[in-house]
Amino acid sequence: MIEILNPAELLRAKETGSLVANILQTLKSRSAVGTNLLDINRWTKAMILDAGAESCYVDYEPSFGRGPFGHYICTGVNDAVLHGKPHDYTLADGDLLTLDLAVTKAGVAADAAISFIVGESRPAESVALISATERALSAGIAAAGPGARIGDISHAIGSVLSEAGYPINTQFGGHGIGSTMHQDPHVPNTGQPGRGYKLRPGLLLALEPWVMVDTAQLITDPDGWTLRSATGCRTAHTEHTIAITANGAEILTLP
Repeated sequence: MIEILNPAELLRAKETGSLVANILQTLKSRSAVGTNLLDINRWTKAMILDAGAESCYVDYEPSFGRGPFGHYICTGVNDAVLHGKPHDYTLADGDLLTLDLAVTKAGVAADAAISFIVGESRPAESVALISATERALSAGIAAAGPGARIGDISHAIGSVLSEAGYPINTQFGGHGIGSTMHQDPHVPNTGQPGRGYKLRPGLLLALEPWVMVDTAQLITDPDGWTLRSATGCRTAHTEHTIAITANGAEILTLP
């Protein structure tokens, strides 16, 4: 299903996007050496409920997961890049932490992710990974606008990631979003320009470049959800929800 939102729905989408962004920034400020991933999940739950919103994750039960996710945020540490299920882990100095959050408020969803380094250490490999995903996301957003196609976005994202030297996995990528979190069209993180669905004003897309240092292969944790790099290498993931407008793309998940 591909939804095109009307002006009233777009206004609600902006509100949801701001909520997601602000929760993520609050969590980033609280995430320090000694923080437990279960504390992050608890803080997220409280902020979602306080805002009168609903989690897109807690009851989420897609074909690629095992049972309902059961938590309010995805937390990936170091080699865990997607769908990281919060568990009893205490953050250490230099850990690369990814937080991925989607909520629904007033009938419209928004989805965003940030990756950052915990503590005082700044491992060069981690800094480069995060920078590549952020630059790729900016390129994808710049390529989005009325009349452009999904392939234009994918090509822009993939060009940055490839130039940075990272393998690209196309199993998971960006997606349409609206009244529900995951919708068509799929937005892979590499592709051919000029191909795919033609963008229209009112379309919401969640764009999410993610990379692993030396592999494109994923393995699944025993929890049935957390996806890690097959080689144990570090990973990063950055995501924004954008709205296609008559003038280009508007980022909805800025704090």
